[in-house]
Amino acid sequence: MKKVAVVGYGNTKFSTDDIPIESLLLESTKEVFNTTNNLSQDLIDGVIVSTNDNSKYLGAILSELSGIKPKISHTVEHLCSSGTAATVSAFSYIASGLADIILVAGADKSDNPGQVLDWDRSRGEFTRPIYWASMFTKAHKRKFNTTEEELAVVSAKNHKQALDNPHAYSHKAYTIPEIMNSKNITDDLRMLDCSYSCSGSSSILLASEDIAKKFTDSPVWISGIGQKTSSASFTKNDLTNLDTTKSAADIAYNMAKATANEIDVAEIHDAFSICELMAVEDLGLAKKTTGAEFVRNLFNTENRQINPRGGLIGAGHPLGATGISQIVEITQQLQNKAEKRQVSNANKGLVHNMSAAATSSTVLILES
Repeated sequence: MKKVAVVGYGNTKFSTDDIPIESLLLESTKEVFNTTNNLSQDLIDGVIVSTNDNSKYLGAILSELSGIKPKISHTVEHLCSSGTAATVSAFSYIASGLADIILVAGADKSDNPGQVLDWDRSRGEFTRPIYWASMFTKAHKRKFNTTEEELAVVSAKNHKQALDNPHAYSHKAYTIPEIMNSKNITDDLRMLDCSYSCSGSSSILLASEDIAKKFTDSPVWISGIGQKTSSASFTKNDLTNLDTTKSAADIAYNMAKATANEIDVAEIHDAFSICELMAVEDLGLAKKTTGAEFVRNLFNTENRQINPRGGLIGAGHPLGATGISQIVEITQQLQNKAEKRQVSNANKGLVHNMSAAATSSTVLILES
């Protein structure tokens, strides 16, 4: 099996602007070409699009718009973790020898259909993600005595870190009291506990070990991949654990021959504040029941180990782009190119991307 590296990337600004999805995809793809050495359209073997706007022929459309005539072209839809699912597909093509270079481009608009899983009848009338997040939060409060302030720390940290992300949706810092006093959406969640569905695009270029150095002097290798899906209906799962995240992390660590203690920087899927507190524990980055203390310590010491770009809460959440944007951030961190967001001595990073109340999770380990 061939080794696979991230050798190029591009982002758009995440916003509420009503931009056609084709334009979003093309903008981040152009950025890949503008910032990657020796890249031309004829070198690209595959174009994979990650999106929940799955009624269009977007893989072929992006190929035509960008002047690429690939051997491989298709779209991947997997709700919020579409981006990492598409990346794993591209990795597999290259690792198997079916391709050498693949462009993975993700995008969604703020009104994308991936926000509601119509099939899951167990949700009843409560179809929006805010309701499963509220159930998670209430269950966590009851079992672990989680406080409103502990939830607010997650949001305060990620909004603050987003200030140094030029592509982020949010560019405003909030105090913990401001977050705790923000508008209630449910009994347990406030406006500032939530990520924002928005419009945006992110792209990465993957290459085989044979040619990676042609495009960059600092390739970032995907050394571990873990994926797990338990169901589509979130009510089948434990509301206080991200079981698929734990399973996916175990698989990824094993593949990378790594442990959680070796992770220098991580992008975590904080769709809601409670998700970050749960994820740092289920990924093994913090011991069980210490997630809130762990995150508070990061905030108090201005340590950017978790979600340096601002997470989904600060950066925004255009579903199909999110996982790819997380990969871009970790790549920049491991290349020491994250500017004000840079975590010192970052050599090994983690990406955690999940869908629909963690009914499905992907975990990637990246190394410089």
